[in-house]
Amino acid sequence: MLPAAVLDQLRKYDTPTICNVVELFDLRSRVAGYTDARLQACYPKLPPMVGYASTATFRSAEAPRAGDVYAGLAEQVASFANLPQPVVVVFQDLDDPPASATFGEVMCSTYKAFGAAGLITSGAGRDLDQVEVLNFPCFTSGTIVAHGYCHFEQINVPVRVAGVVIHPGDLIHGDRNGVTTIPVEIAAAVADGCGEFMNAESVILDYLRGGTVTPEGFAAAHGECRRRIGELAKKLKATLR
Repeated sequence: MLPAAVLDQLRKYDTPTICNVVELFDLRSRVAGYTDARLQACYPKLPPMVGYASTATFRSAEAPRAGDVYAGLAEQVASFANLPQPVVVVFQDLDDPPASATFGEVMCSTYKAFGAAGLITSGAGRDLDQVEVLNFPCFTSGTIVAHGYCHFEQINVPVRVAGVVIHPGDLIHGDRNGVTTIPVEIAAAVADGCGEFMNAESVILDYLRGGTVTPEGFAAAHGECRRRIGELAKKLKATLR
């Protein structure tokens, strides 16, 4: 579990900046670890969401073998105590296509009351107006009006959501741009590196906003930006030794 100060620092930056800095470590492919366009933010004006995955698989096309449509919810929130805090609830909807909404007002109110930082589902949501006032970030593939026979198949197992495999306890960062995982072993260094990365990019942006531009001037600004990012990459990789 990372210090709270690291999570607070990660929340200061948007998800694209987080992805840019994670890339500098060369720990994974540049097309891995983040969700694809199937997943969209329900409330894009909310600030970045940061937390650790509490995972579950979900179905709603057929009735559960036992229990009611909220079967598994109490067990799930009880399991939050066994994970780093705060949690982000992550669902893989096993129905293809999704038959009904994964979440609504009751579920999101429950999760927020138990300290969750947000929710991600490969399926759909509903009660969007009611959930909006909770200031509870949600990410879905769409919206469906009914809850069907919603129930959980398994909790705290690996799930696949919008092209990403997420394990219980994985560190997650998400905002209106999408969702990415952050390897926990580099999270503190990522948080420290974001400001420096943005300063490097500002070399180009400041030049472009400064008035008259020329190809030569742009090339020089671009070169300085790349030099600074290269130096940052060396510094970040040194933290892995």
